[in-house]
Amino acid sequence: MGKHDRKIMPVKHLISFEKLLEKYDEHLKGDDPFLAATAERILSIEKGFPELRDGFSDFTLLEKNQDLINRILQDTFTEALSGNEIKVATLPYQDMIIKSSARFQKIIEEAGDDYVPELRNVGDDMDYIMSCVVVLNYYYGYHLDFSRPYFYDIPDANGVMRHYRILYNADFIDVIPTEKAKVITQEDVDELLASPYDIKLWMEKIPPESFISKGFVIANLFDVTMEQAISNIKSKLISKETIQPTNFMHDLQETFKSFFRLPNIKVGFTSFDAKKNEFEEVSGMGFESFLLRGQHHMNCKSALCEDSYDKLIDHNAYFTIADMDRKVEQSGNLQPYVGLKEQGIQSAIFAPIAYENNLLGVLEIVSEKKGVLNGVNAQKLDDVMPFIISAVVRTKNEENNRIDAIIQNECTSVHSSVYWRFQEEAKKFIIDETEGRSPSFKEIVFKDVYPLFGQIDIKDSSQARNLAIQRDLMIQLSEIDNVLNIALKKWELPIYEELIFRVNNHLESIKEMLYTNSEQAIFDFVHEEISPVFEHLKKFDKDIEKHILKYESKIDMGTGSYYDHRKNYDESVTLINKKLSSVIDKRQESAQAMFPHYYERYKTDGVEHNMYIGASISENQEYNSLYLNNLRLWQLQVMCEMENAHYTLKPKLPVPLDAASLILVYNTSLSIRFRMDEKQFDVDGTYNARYEVIKKRIDKSYIKGTDQRLTQTGVLSIVYSQKKDELEYLRYIKFLKSKGCFTNKIEIVELEGLQGVSGLKAIRAEILYKREQEPEKTYTYQDLMDALKE
Repeated sequence: MGKHDRKIMPVKHLISFEKLLEKYDEHLKGDDPFLAATAERILSIEKGFPELRDGFSDFTLLEKNQDLINRILQDTFTEALSGNEIKVATLPYQDMIIKSSARFQKIIEEAGDDYVPELRNVGDDMDYIMSCVVVLNYYYGYHLDFSRPYFYDIPDANGVMRHYRILYNADFIDVIPTEKAKVITQEDVDELLASPYDIKLWMEKIPPESFISKGFVIANLFDVTMEQAISNIKSKLISKETIQPTNFMHDLQETFKSFFRLPNIKVGFTSFDAKKNEFEEVSGMGFESFLLRGQHHMNCKSALCEDSYDKLIDHNAYFTIADMDRKVEQSGNLQPYVGLKEQGIQSAIFAPIAYENNLLGVLEIVSEKKGVLNGVNAQKLDDVMPFIISAVVRTKNEENNRIDAIIQNECTSVHSSVYWRFQEEAKKFIIDETEGRSPSFKEIVFKDVYPLFGQIDIKDSSQARNLAIQRDLMIQLSEIDNVLNIALKKWELPIYEELIFRVNNHLESIKEMLYTNSEQAIFDFVHEEISPVFEHLKKFDKDIEKHILKYESKIDMGTGSYYDHRKNYDESVTLINKKLSSVIDKRQESAQAMFPHYYERYKTDGVEHNMYIGASISENQEYNSLYLNNLRLWQLQVMCEMENAHYTLKPKLPVPLDAASLILVYNTSLSIRFRMDEKQFDVDGTYNARYEVIKKRIDKSYIKGTDQRLTQTGVLSIVYSQKKDELEYLRYIKFLKSKGCFTNKIEIVELEGLQGVSGLKAIRAEILYKREQEPEKTYTYQDLMDALKE
C-alpha cells in the first residue's frame, strides 16, 4: 500500500469504480453472451457495497475490500499480461496503489524492504497548480499544455536506479465540481498563466477541494532507463564537443519547436557579465537577443524592470510573460515589455542559465502569439536546462581560456588590478577575429596615475660580494698550492715549480683588492692549466689522488670554483629577499582591498616596489585623492615593518648583511603604458621619463656639500621636491612616531644635484626597532585624521 498522506489540493479524491461498473452494466444488456456472463459475475460481487459506486475517501476501506476490488479489476489487469505489463490502478499524481500487476509488485519487492515508490518532479505548490491545470482542461474545457512527464525512479535488485515513465489512462475518472467551485473566465486563465508560481492566486481561483475526482486511473509504466542513459551521455558529449556556429542556432530553434510542440517560437540568448551587471551579445554564434534589442551590451537595470531583475538576476528563476499587451499596460510602459512588444513578441519565457549560483546568461524563448508561452509550459525546461548549462559553462570556460591565452601571449602575466582592462581588449580581439577583421591587441595606457616607489637595499652589497669571492679564490689557490708542493717534493719537476710561482702571483694580486678581471683570469688559469695536471696526477699516484679528491670535493659543480663564502652571501641575500617580499606581498592584499592599484615588486640586492594609483586603474570604484594619501601612509608603515623583519632576521643570516630604506615621493600624475615588446608597464612620454631617471639614481645620491650617502642603515629616507609633500610626510612620521615606528631623530637634508635632476630634498627618519616582533597594525588615513583632531 502506498503513502496516504493528505495534502491540500484543489481536488478531493474519491475512489470509485462507477465508470468501470457502468461498462459492465452495458455488457449485461448487450448481445455478446460471453461479455454478458463476465459482467453478471462482476456485478454480483459489488452488491451490498454501494461505496464501490458512490466512492469513498476512507483509504482503510481499500485494505478491507481488497479481495472484492481485485476481482472487479480482474479484466483490467488481465492475468495473461500481468507478468509483463507494469501497471498500477491509482489516483492521479498520487503514490496511492489500489491494485498493481505482478511485474510492478516484483519491481517493488526487488527495490528492497519497505520501499515505497515516489513520483519524481513533485513539489507541493507545483502539485496544486498542475492539478488546477487538469481541472481547467477537463472541466472548464481549456487547452493548456500540461504534458510534463512523470517518472518513478526505482532501484533494481542490484541497486542500479531504473527510470519508469508514467502514462495515465483516465477513462474511469470524472471531475465533479462542489459548491466551492467558481466560474472561470478567459481573463482568469490569462491572469493565472501570467502568475505561474503565485499559489495564493491559484487557490483563490480554484479553491482547495472545490472539485471531486471520482474514480481511479490506470498508470502504465514504461522502462525508460535506456533513454535516460542516452540523455546523460548526451550531456557529457555536449561538454566535450565544440559548438560550431554554422548550424547551431538553426538546429537549436528546431529542437525547441519540437520540445514545446509550438511551430512559431524563436530562441535567443544573452550572456551576463556580473562585474559590470550587463547583458552582452554572444558574438560569432548566430544568436540574437530579444532583451538586448540589437545592442551589443546593456546594463541589466535598463534592460529589465524590478520584478524581472529580481527573478532573473537575484533569484535565478524563470520569468514568463503570457500576455505582453497586458504587461506593457500593467507596468506603465516599462522595459523589457515595451522593447519586446516592438519586436512583435506576445508571450515569452526567460530562463536563467546559472552554474553554482552564478548567472552566466539568459535563454530567451519568444512567440508572436499570446499565451502560448507561459508559466506552466516553462516548467518543461527543467528537463533540458542541465544540457544547456553544461554547454554554456564550457563555452564560457573556452572563452576565458582564449582571453587568458591572448593576454599571456601578448602581455605575459598581468597584475590583478589591471587585468580587467586586458580582458576588455582581449574580448575586442576575439570579436575582430570572429568577424573577419584583422585583430590587433591595442596598447594599454592608464592616464593620470600617481606613482609610489620604495626600496630596501642591501648596504654595500657589491663590496660584500667581492669580499666573499676574494676569500673563496684565496682558499682555492692555497689548496692548489698545497697539492702542487706535494707533487714537487715527490718528482722535483720544474713545471710544478713554475705553476706554484704563478699560483702565488695570483694570490698576491687579490690579497689587497679583487679587481674586475681577476676572477675570470684565475678561473681560466685553473680550468686550462691546473685541472689537466690534476687529472694526470690522479691516474699517476694514489697518495696524491687523495689530496686532489679532497680539493675537488670543495669545488662547486655549477661554478667550477670554490663556493663557500659566496654561498653564504647568496643564501643571505635570498633569505633577506624572501622575507621582505613575503611581508610586502602579504600586506598588499589589505592595501588592494582599500582601493585597487597597480603593484609590482622586484628582487635585486634587496627588494624594490612600484605602485600606481588613480581613477583609470579602478574598474568600477570612484577614485578620490584620499586613497593616494592612504596608500602613502600604508607604504610608510610597511617599509617600517620590512625594516623590523630584516632587523629580526639579520642575526640568523650566514652573513649579517645590513639594509637601507628609501621612498620616492612624486607629486605629479603621469601615464603608464604597457610595452608590448618588453611585456611590462613603463612610464609614458618624455616628461614622465624624469620620474624613471630620479628613481634609478637617488639611492646613489649624496647629501649636499658632504661625502655622505643619503641612504643609511637604521634610517628611512623619503625623497621629495615639493614643500607640500614635506609637510604631508612630516605629519605621517609624527603620527607613526606616536605609534612606536620612529624615534625623535628626524632631519631634513638637501641632495647633491643628480645628472639632469636638481632641487631634491629628503626627510631622514630613524626607525624604532622592536625587539619582540609583534603583529603589525596598519593605521589608516582616517586614524591619522582622527588623531590630528584630538
